[in-house]
Amino acid sequence: MVPLSFAGEEFLITQRRALYWPREKALLVADLHLEQASFFAKHGQMLPPYDSRETLERVAVAIRETGARRVYTLGDNFHDSAGSARLEEHAAGMLAALTRATDWVWITGNHDPEMEARYGGTIADELEIAGMVLRHRAKRGEMRRELSGHYHPKLRLHVRGRHVARQCAVVSTDASGGGRMILPAFGALTGGLDAGAPAILAALQPAERIDAVLPAAGKLAQFPLWRRAA
Repeated sequence: MVPLSFAGEEFLITQRRALYWPREKALLVADLHLEQASFFAKHGQMLPPYDSRETLERVAVAIRETGARRVYTLGDNFHDSAGSARLEEHAAGMLAALTRATDWVWITGNHDPEMEARYGGTIADELEIAGMVLRHRAKRGEMRRELSGHYHPKLRLHVRGRHVARQCAVVSTDASGGGRMILPAFGALTGGLDAGAPAILAALQPAERIDAVLPAAGKLAQFPLWRRAA
């Protein structure tokens, strides 16, 4: 885990793309997309049906590593609202154990607006915790501090003749020293949108600067994506 100072708070980013908030003893994960493989299978694209197990194992590891007592999921928890009904027995047992062990809150997203908390936890459209808004999709023009998901940001670099892509967080800083952050997608099968894509930059306005951040070799790597013109 590597430390990240953001909007007046101290966080830790795990190697597995989760964000830990020590003051709140809270783990935040975005875009689990549980039962993505079974959704595609229903539509004729056959994938190994183990993505939910892998994703939940990653969540369990992050909880053990951080000692988190709370878990907030930032939307698109299942790939569709009916996904919780398709969860196979082993994964269902894993999820139920995780929600019993923590204070678990599901924030709904555009993929699962009607999801049911079949395996525990509570459901919210969005929350505000200690002055930090937790929601699925960044709200353009938001002036409060904000944590969100939705865009699956991925940093693409050209390194030593090779194209490299890494999932990352995207952080904006405003003139008052506040900020907003889009978390990387956590699910095992999730793809990614270029971190500097116009949709991401627009969602984080107004801002003074926008950067991609990710853990690398035990440190926080930061890459500028956008700066307000002087």
